[in-house]
Amino acid sequence: MSDRRNVLTPEALAMMDTIARTGSFAAAARELGKVPSALTYNVRQLEDALDVLLFDRSSRQAQLTAAGEELLNEGRRLLAEMDAVANRVRRVATGWETELTIAVDGVVSQMTMFELCEAFYALNPQGVAGQSSGGPGTRLRLRSEVLAGTWEALLSGQADLAIGVGVSGQSTAPVGVETAVLGELNFVFVVAPHHPLASAAGPISDAELLRQRGVAVADTAHRMSPITVNLLPGQDVLTVSSTEAKIEAIVRCMGCGFVPEPMARCHIDAGRLVVKAVARARHEAPLGYAWRCGTGAKGKRAPLGLALQWWLGQLESPATRKALLERHAGPPA
Repeated sequence: MSDRRNVLTPEALAMMDTIARTGSFAAAARELGKVPSALTYNVRQLEDALDVLLFDRSSRQAQLTAAGEELLNEGRRLLAEMDAVANRVRRVATGWETELTIAVDGVVSQMTMFELCEAFYALNPQGVAGQSSGGPGTRLRLRSEVLAGTWEALLSGQADLAIGVGVSGQSTAPVGVETAVLGELNFVFVVAPHHPLASAAGPISDAELLRQRGVAVADTAHRMSPITVNLLPGQDVLTVSSTEAKIEAIVRCMGCGFVPEPMARCHIDAGRLVVKAVARARHEAPLGYAWRCGTGAKGKRAPLGLALQWWLGQLESPATRKALLERHAGPPA
């Protein structure tokens, strides 16, 4: 048992991850700065200690066996847990997280997010070991998500803060999560000037919409139920990966749909998009942000890391919240 524990080091688990990710021993050896024979020897040591075969030698590629897949999956989980422990230990010592992951919905202003990141990196906190300048030392990770995917990233533990989630006064936040409101985001129904609906008189009915192709942004949720907004059953749909791509598709007359007015404003002002009234009621909830708040000893709420506190402080500003929803860059000149 002790031999097995001795070989299951972070270095060995990271080696397995690199081999699986690169697809070959040679590519993994180059990335790790080793010769392929040394990597092969290390893998054989691991196999002998565990008394299992981790790679299928009959394949020219680094093909994992079922045992190898299990070790890879558990190894990745263990490495993530080790990183989390190191993060918590460092936060106890300095108050600043090692890493902060922020899930950002695609309708949130990227320009404003990058400006907030710049302000964060400009911080020069006192008492952070080894940090005389260049920010507090917390690594920022931004994830781009859509609809339920933004919530899923937070609830699954893949993000510490989610910006642009749907919130409602009637809904209750999950246990261990707090929410706050960003504000209302105005959506408008738009078509290209040469689209068949551009000349329609009066509010457009569902029957008229059903005859036209809609453009939708794919929800990035994998486990939660994806959200479908303002599409009719049986309607032809072009699905794209981002709101920017949706607007571009509508400008090119490939379909129609609802888009955030601030993101489409430059196209509307330039005449590349036409806003049309529709008969169907729109059910819009305000957007907000949410963050995870852990529980400490005796059920008491654990203190938030200083990086998360800084971001929450910025989000309390009405000017920042407005900019996140309304300040979008126009198309390239």
